Amino acid sequence: MLRLEDVTVRFGERTALDAVDLQVAEHETVCVLGPSGSGKSTLLRVVAGLQRTDTGRVLLSGRDQTGVPPHKRGVGLMFQDHQLFPQRDVAGNVAFGPRMHRTGKEETARQVAGLLDLVGLPGAGQRAVTQLSGGEQQRVALARALAPRPRLLMLDEPLGQLDRGLRERLVVELRALFHRLGTTALAVTHDHGEAFALADRVVVMEEGRIAQAGSPLEVWLRPASEFVARFLGFDNITEATVRGGTAETVWGTLAVPEDTPEGRARLLIRPSGVLLRAPGEGLRCTVAARTFRGGDASVVTALLRPGDGPPLEAACTLREAPREGEEVGVVFDPREVVALGGSQQAA
Repeated sequence: MLRLEDVTVRFGERTALDAVDLQVAEHETVCVLGPSGSGKSTLLRVVAGLQRTDTGRVLLSGRDQTGVPPHKRGVGLMFQDHQLFPQRDVAGNVAFGPRMHRTGKEETARQVAGLLDLVGLPGAGQRAVTQLSGGEQQRVALARALAPRPRLLMLDEPLGQLDRGLRERLVVELRALFHRLGTTALAVTHDHGEAFALADRVVVMEEGRIAQAGSPLEVWLRPASEFVARFLGFDNITEATVRGGTAETVWGTLAVPEDTPEGRARLLIRPSGVLLRAPGEGLRCTVAARTFRGGDASVVTALLRPGDGPPLEAACTLREAPREGEEVGVVFDPREVVALGGSQQAA
């Protein structure tokens, strides 16, 4: 459906996109992740035809889009701030695309009614958009983006202005809706929880380049680099010397997976692999702090301070969480140890 080949965009001396290659298959949902300034929104603008490239090209369904204006590319756009027309009611907003395509009045009304029902707003056509909640406005914006039946739907931080509870509910609804409609979607976000819940494939960007691409599970289980690991919120990273199935680290000698390359390495130990034991067993640590992790009240992240070495994060259930100031022992699950490498460039 979509292919970017060697796309580079420069703004003066700053390179926003650096020789990016990306593919999106038909009916696939791809989420582009990255911190501010990583190039993800520029990538979306390039695909939409809103930003010219310095080098490279964009192909949609195999056709080079060089020189094709945005309104002729057949793509839909949904922005973070929704950009609804305040002077039009809900139906007027959703009908904008079909009217631009000169769809008949009766057919437009039928499409609008069907789309509002699809996004969970049946019978809301006459409501003023200024009187809608944030979640309702998001649904109207989605219906408006889907109305022209785009071959590719693009979303720029679509849930960024909503509260966490509403975001978590709507992202599940969006994924189900895209699968039901067979929509091909390209979304950009800085929220990895949102991306992992929505996407079939995740692309992580770093300073205009693709740092890693893969399924949400692949990226979460095996971050390709220290940048990706830290962006995903993992901080248990250390220098190590790997030899004979073990690694010498600042936290002691750890068992590592069999396929871990030998020699000098940077290792990640996921918090779920930091196992708490009775004092005297394994690495001796003091619990410096504990906090709920994200929105999951059943999981607690404990910050541990070893006698020697940097602090560790451990994830444990609420019932098993130690108290602050308590002494514990720590052992490590080798299945949660990952050797971090360099960046991937193609996706």
